[in-house]
Amino acid sequence: MADSTAAGTPPPRQHDTREAVLFGGVYGAVLASSMVAALSQYGRTTAAGRRYDAVWLLVTALASALAHGYAHYIAERTPHRRWDVLRTLRDEWPLVLAVLPTVFVLAGAGWGWWSPNRVQYPAFALNIVILFALGLITARWSARSWPMAVLMGAGDALLGVIVVVANALIK
Repeated sequence: MADSTAAGTPPPRQHDTREAVLFGGVYGAVLASSMVAALSQYGRTTAAGRRYDAVWLLVTALASALAHGYAHYIAERTPHRRWDVLRTLRDEWPLVLAVLPTVFVLAGAGWGWWSPNRVQYPAFALNIVILFALGLITARWSARSWPMAVLMGAGDALLGVIVVVANALIK
């Protein structure tokens, strides 16, 4: 089977799975927190409002994954095979996966599993824990000691909080 790339043209960059999971996880956790902050700003405290928030967050995550995957596809500027665009979009699954815990928290409030009032705080806490865990994991993968990995995880979580707060203030 003949290669569809031009002679002398390198094949498209394959994104490392570890890189995709970490990038998508961080992006998804920050996106989820920012969306919850923006949606909560309008005072949605009813069960129906929280169900709407959950759906809106999921749609936003899917749209963000689509946009990010498309940007990768376009940015590589190399000849592509027929199904490369679908593979590139498929590789954005970590972003959507990272948003699902927050979707679950909002949907649970909408389904009456817990109070829809002030559910944004547990959602923020959950996403901070996700950012901490991702920072800790990457530090350990980089052969950092446990104390340094914990410190780096805390720093990553703090940076995530700063980004979310800045995002909320700008809106």
